[in-house]
Amino acid sequence: MKKDLLNYSFEEMRKEIQELGWPAFRGDQVFAWLQKGITSFDEMTNLPIDQRQTLKNSYYINALKMVRKQVSSVDGTTKYLFQLEDGQLIESVLMIYRHGVSVCLSTQVGCAMGCSFCASGQEGLIRNLTTAELLGQVLFIAGDQPRRVSHLVLMGSGEPLQNLANVVKLMKIVNHPKGLHISMRHITLSTCGLIPEIRQLALLQLPFNLAISLHAPNDAIRMRLMPVASRYSVHDLVEACEAYARQTGRRITYEYALIKGVNDSVEHMGMLGDLLVGKLCHVNLIPVNPIRGSTFRSTDGQHAQRLKLVLEKKGIPVTIRREMGSDIDAACGQLKRRTLTEPELGE
Repeated sequence: MKKDLLNYSFEEMRKEIQELGWPAFRGDQVFAWLQKGITSFDEMTNLPIDQRQTLKNSYYINALKMVRKQVSSVDGTTKYLFQLEDGQLIESVLMIYRHGVSVCLSTQVGCAMGCSFCASGQEGLIRNLTTAELLGQVLFIAGDQPRRVSHLVLMGSGEPLQNLANVVKLMKIVNHPKGLHISMRHITLSTCGLIPEIRQLALLQLPFNLAISLHAPNDAIRMRLMPVASRYSVHDLVEACEAYARQTGRRITYEYALIKGVNDSVEHMGMLGDLLVGKLCHVNLIPVNPIRGSTFRSTDGQHAQRLKLVLEKKGIPVTIRREMGSDIDAACGQLKRRTLTEPELGE
C-alpha cells in the first residue's frame, strides 16, 4: 500500500528517504517541495527522474478536493468545503487581517463535544483527521491566493485535543524553516477544555497560544451549553489553565460566546471577572453565530460593549471579536450542513 508523504514530519522524511538508500539532503528536498503545495512528484525538478519514479511507486501526495468556496464581499473572508479520500467533508476558513493572513482549520470530521450553539457538533464525531489532511487544508489555501499564510487557528470543526498527536505534529511541520515557517506564537489552539490533555500540552513546552472555550461563568450555565462541562467544572478548568500558564509562561485566552438571555447579563460578566481576576489571561467576547434550528441569538453590539467594560474595570484584558464573513456561511459546520441539506446551492 502506498504511503501518504504529507503525513511525515521533517525528521521522519529524512529517515524515510535514507531508508531508500538516498542521502539525507534528498529528504530535505522532498519535504520542502511538499510544503510548496505540489501535487505531483514530477514537479520535484531537483530530484533525478529515477528517484521521482521510485517515489511514485511507493508513495502518494494527498490532495484535498475543493467542493465549494464562498468569498465574502464584505471583508474577503473565504470559506472552503473540502472532500476527503473517503468522501467525508470538512471546512476551512481564510481570514484577512491588517496583521496578516490567518487560516482556520478543522481537526476532526464532525465533533463529539455537542456544544448547543455550534453547527459542527450536531452531527457527532465521525473520525480524526490525519496529519496529511490537516496540512492539506493549509497548503491548498496557501496556494489558492497570493498572500503568505502567517497565522493558523485550530478552531474549526472538531476538538483538537482529541486529535492531539496529529495536531502537535502539524504545528511542528508548519513551523519548520524548510516549510511554511509559521511562528509558533502565530498558532492558536482552541479547546473545550479537556483537562488531562491540557496538562500534556504543558509538558511539551511549545510556545503556541492556548484558547479555552469557556462561554459561561459557572457550571450551571456551562452544562446547558456544553456537555463536556459535566466532566470538568469551571473551577477545575481554570485551575488547570493557571497551572499551564505557570509552566509555560503563556497567557491563556478565554473565549466567551455572547448568547442573548443566556450568559450575557452584567451579573454574569461580574462573575466571570471574579473568576479570572489576577490571572494571566485575556477574554475574547464573541457574538454567537446563529445556526439553523437554534433559538440562540447574539447579544447586540452596545450591550457587548457594556459587558466589556465590566471586565476592564476588574483589570482583565478583553476584546470583542470582529465578525468575519457575515454574508457567508463562515461559522463552523454551516457550509457543510447547508451543502448536505440543500445540494443545489452554489452549483
